[in-house]
Amino acid sequence: MLRSFLIGLVAGQRGMTPLAVVAGAARQGTLSAEMPGIRLLAHPVGAGGAVAMAAAEMAGDKMATAPDRTIPPGLIARAMSAGSAGAALAERRRMTGALVAATTAVAAAYAGLALRCYGMRRWGQTATGFVEDAAVLAGGIAIARLPAR
Repeated sequence: MLRSFLIGLVAGQRGMTPLAVVAGAARQGTLSAEMPGIRLLAHPVGAGGAVAMAAAEMAGDKMATAPDRTIPPGLIARAMSAGSAGAALAERRRMTGALVAATTAVAAAYAGLALRCYGMRRWGQTATGFVEDAAVLAGGIAIARLPAR
């Protein structure tokens, strides 16, 4: 469940990144093919779409008109993305992994927004966004590469 919890932290900051890193792991064959949807994410079109959505979200986050991550549609997207990724990373007890990741994502969205607002007052939206992107991407990739227990 550790990987599911950690991917929920990632989803709280960037909703589409969990699907992108899970797609990368699926393409490399490091996830169980028994997980529903893994073959779709492992396909070049599915993986490319997940990466494109994550990149678009990261680019859009730097815009002054970007909505807060805690608006209801954003929280729903984060919970769904985290749930899918959390289930894929759980290997066993997938439903529990999905619930852990989705719940963590919603809570992390609020904590992440508070930290980001603090950082934006000091360093601005763009700089804090790039730092957050780097941390989220590196963390997500590392989590997807963690060995299953």
